[in-house]
Amino acid sequence: MSASLAERILAGDVRAAARLMRDLDDRYAEAETTLRALFPRTGRAWVIGITGSPGAGKSTLTDQLIASFRRAGRTVGVIAVDPTSPFSGGAILGDRIRMQDHATDPGVFIRSLGTRGHLGGLSRSTSELVQVLDAMGKDVILVETVGVGQDEIEIASLAHTVVVVAVPGMGDDVQAIKAGVLEIADLFCVNKADHEGADRTVRDLQGMLEVRHIIQAPPPDHDEHHHPAGVATAPAAANQPDPGWEPPIVRTVAVTGEGIADLAEALHRQWNWLEASGEKRRREVARARAGFIALLRERLLAGALSRLEAELGRLDAVSARIADREADPYALAAELAARLHA
Repeated sequence: MSASLAERILAGDVRAAARLMRDLDDRYAEAETTLRALFPRTGRAWVIGITGSPGAGKSTLTDQLIASFRRAGRTVGVIAVDPTSPFSGGAILGDRIRMQDHATDPGVFIRSLGTRGHLGGLSRSTSELVQVLDAMGKDVILVETVGVGQDEIEIASLAHTVVVVAVPGMGDDVQAIKAGVLEIADLFCVNKADHEGADRTVRDLQGMLEVRHIIQAPPPDHDEHHHPAGVATAPAAANQPDPGWEPPIVRTVAVTGEGIADLAEALHRQWNWLEASGEKRRREVARARAGFIALLRERLLAGALSRLEAELGRLDAVSARIADREADPYALAAELAARLHA
């Protein structure tokens, strides 16, 4: 059954893809078997992350980018990550409502996904769903994140290109960028640029970029004989753009479509730079590393909890003993880790 489902997905079958995505999100074991069959046929799509604070207009912007890529003849997959209620576990999943204009387009596949309490702005299933869309043959995959401040840096481990959306009149939004999102942005989009304060937001971003230049500059004793033009040879961190790319700041008014052509043009320039500079390969290796570590961490944790339950009782019972100071969590963790390594 898994092989048949994989073949249907490779042929672009929307229902087969939707079924696998649902099963992956529900953590069915058979779904992983199908994903493993698809994996060798992935790695062709351009993954673009769109992040920024709530209310920045990310969904409207995503909707406009879908239309832009479709006009260019590219097929598009969209993963819109919605916040999940910590009380009911339910997600808003409103992005499919906002993107109804593309619902009947066979070249567009939109999937909303709840975070299920995951704190990085992405569901743990997000990377797997990206692989499904990739295997389907989608040329471009847009991943719209929840918008939870500096935790959004997680998108950098998944996307080739990260667009950070800011809007005028939201001081907290700029503060969030200062807190860490600045370092992973490939492009800045100042949306709602027709609102008062847009010029100030652009100036603030320009100032932050100048600070980043200072931070990334090589030390004074840098050997320029071996490294011409003062280009640092130390590899950038896995979640940071290479200093050779200068993130542009693009103004848009997503509700009217103003500036979308400029944004699309900037995105294509960044993609061309990725390929020409070799940065695309570096980021793909970084993505593979992050994905493998996440998978390994999940497997090891599951194994540890299973062993814990078998030897010491259910997690809730052990937690109660720790809370009552009847058990030492450090000793228990060390003992369990030693047994797993044995």
